[in-house]
Amino acid sequence: MNSKQLISRNIELFYNTASEETRLNKGMGVFEFERIKSLIEKYISSSPLNIIDIGGGTGKYSEWLANKGHQVHLVEPIPKHIKIAQNRADKLKNRFSVHWGESRKLEFPNNFADLILLHGPLYHLQKKEDRALSIREAKRVLKNNGIILGFAINYTASTLVGLLNGLIHKKTFFEMCKDELTNGIHNPPDDFPWLLAEAYYHKPEQLKNEFISQELTYLTTYAVEGMAWLDKNYFTNMLNDKKKETLLELMQITENDSYLLPFSPHMMIAVKKQTTYGK
Repeated sequence: MNSKQLISRNIELFYNTASEETRLNKGMGVFEFERIKSLIEKYISSSPLNIIDIGGGTGKYSEWLANKGHQVHLVEPIPKHIKIAQNRADKLKNRFSVHWGESRKLEFPNNFADLILLHGPLYHLQKKEDRALSIREAKRVLKNNGIILGFAINYTASTLVGLLNGLIHKKTFFEMCKDELTNGIHNPPDDFPWLLAEAYYHKPEQLKNEFISQELTYLTTYAVEGMAWLDKNYFTNMLNDKKKETLLELMQITENDSYLLPFSPHMMIAVKKQTTYGK
């Protein structure tokens, strides 16, 4: 098996060029990392959990969870990321395991995990049937009463960014936005090679329905960035303790507001596996 059987060539080329390892260390990535950790913490107890981090990239979340004492298993299709993740794991006292694979075919037994993180699969799989298969596989390896936390890109994400920085007036960028807004398909134009590779951008209600259709119990959907990132001085203000407190409070009181979810570039859905006895 080679990497082309796990992921598309465009996605592999994107990640071989971009640095996922440094993305969370700069710009919005710094605040995204802290925010997502705070959301995951809502679903992890003090007792050790068995966690699968699917599409976990270079292992930053896996490392954080392993350092909290959990048994973590990272699954990732990008060979470059696998190498970095393995080096990261090898340095830990409580190492996480690293598996080259992808979400549609997990090499774990049924009822294995207490918690599953679905990072890349929900947005890197453009076909609905592939996302459905990923959700079914996650459900299969999840214990009864276990939790899946799935991360998705909002269908409004590029449009909001384009409006804020003027890119919306570039013809190819606007055509891309129209596709995302009408059918969720994201394909970066040739003249914007730095944009995320081919992906799928969800509407909040659609994201919810994709999990409910697999007979998973819906808990809630969180805005990751919320509206706070629309602050014109966001980066400066997030470095000011008092102003950061205001932005975080805004984020918190609106994080589950279904009407405001489209203002957040990323979303996290929480669902639970509740299988009745004998089913």
